[in-house]
Amino acid sequence: MSEADPAIKGAGASEWTLGPIFDADAHIDPPHDMWKSYLPSHLKDRAPYIEHAEEGDFIVFEGNRRPFMMINNQAGREGKNFKMQGRLADQRKVWEPAQRLADMDADGMDAALLFGGGPLGTTDNELYMASYEAYQNWVLDFCSAAPDRLFPVGYVPMRDIDETCEHVARLAKKGFRAINLPAFPQNKNAWETSSGIKNLKEGQVSALTGDPKGALQYSDPAFDKLWKTVCDHNVIITFHLGARVPRFGQKEYFLADMPMSKLAMAEPIGIFIYNAIFDRFPDLRIGSMESGVGWFAWFAEYNDRTWEKQRFWTECPIKNPPSYYMDTNVFGSFIQDRTGILTRNLPGGKNIMWSSDYPHSETTFPKSREIILRDFAGVPDDEIKDIINNNARNLLGLS
Repeated sequence: MSEADPAIKGAGASEWTLGPIFDADAHIDPPHDMWKSYLPSHLKDRAPYIEHAEEGDFIVFEGNRRPFMMINNQAGREGKNFKMQGRLADQRKVWEPAQRLADMDADGMDAALLFGGGPLGTTDNELYMASYEAYQNWVLDFCSAAPDRLFPVGYVPMRDIDETCEHVARLAKKGFRAINLPAFPQNKNAWETSSGIKNLKEGQVSALTGDPKGALQYSDPAFDKLWKTVCDHNVIITFHLGARVPRFGQKEYFLADMPMSKLAMAEPIGIFIYNAIFDRFPDLRIGSMESGVGWFAWFAEYNDRTWEKQRFWTECPIKNPPSYYMDTNVFGSFIQDRTGILTRNLPGGKNIMWSSDYPHSETTFPKSREIILRDFAGVPDDEIKDIINNNARNLLGLS
């Protein structure tokens, strides 16, 4: 039993009349012994492992020994009881299907889209690339425990367009409905990035961010091959934050960094809109995950007004106002965002999806239904049902 379990008992809303909930952004971090099982045979002996010591548990990888960090496993703890470091035994075993499904039942979640977990933070290209596929295979096996409730997101590298197209085609055939790209393309050495974070491995940052200053950019027409592959295989693209990564573990920066990590996702969205990617590929759908959505309607209005004046000298190629693409091609997920809910009927604000962020430190678990009732006060039931269930299912092609 997790030490967080006592807080969960009786936490859910006593009455619920709003139907099923599809958690649009939940997380799944694999156990560290997974890597040895799923990496290619010639790389298994290079997998990370856990070392138990008197002063705590440590992750040992590539000659480094670091404390067991717990920022991503706080489900069931109140903020005052958060632990930044701990032992493996302190963690909620979210990587065990039975535990995961039991927690979803306790919190009233009918289904979830699962993010996170790879690749390894190595500077070895072969191991780094192999760890993408290792995670893809593991998360698919994990979700096979309840394929009608657990939906995996396929994390793919983005250092080479043809290579990424191969990943997309392979994962689509395996049943993945969502492919996660870094906010910007990666470098040839995929783990390298100019967006380093002190307490994170460079390769882990690159998986989310890529390199905003790299030679590859999504605005390049050469990426049309990738967008066509995505559309042909009827999958969606997600960006799970990444345009700016918070400085985890650095108290002096963390709180100020957190909102900027959400708002910075305006840049990748703008790149897709203003480079006419959606005009060339009208069936392409992207999800800005965990970015919050309270800024979506403002973003749409600001861009419409700016585009009206600036589109001539910039020779902007888009056929419609920017808000059109926000309402047609762009979706976003939020955790607690009353502002986003209240602006749901404004241009740019309609494709929004509720999420729990389980088991991360911002999670609504185990009081998700209670928080939904609070944040959606005054909203008609049919509109609530769209935001907590139908929109995510529509995005994934499940409805």
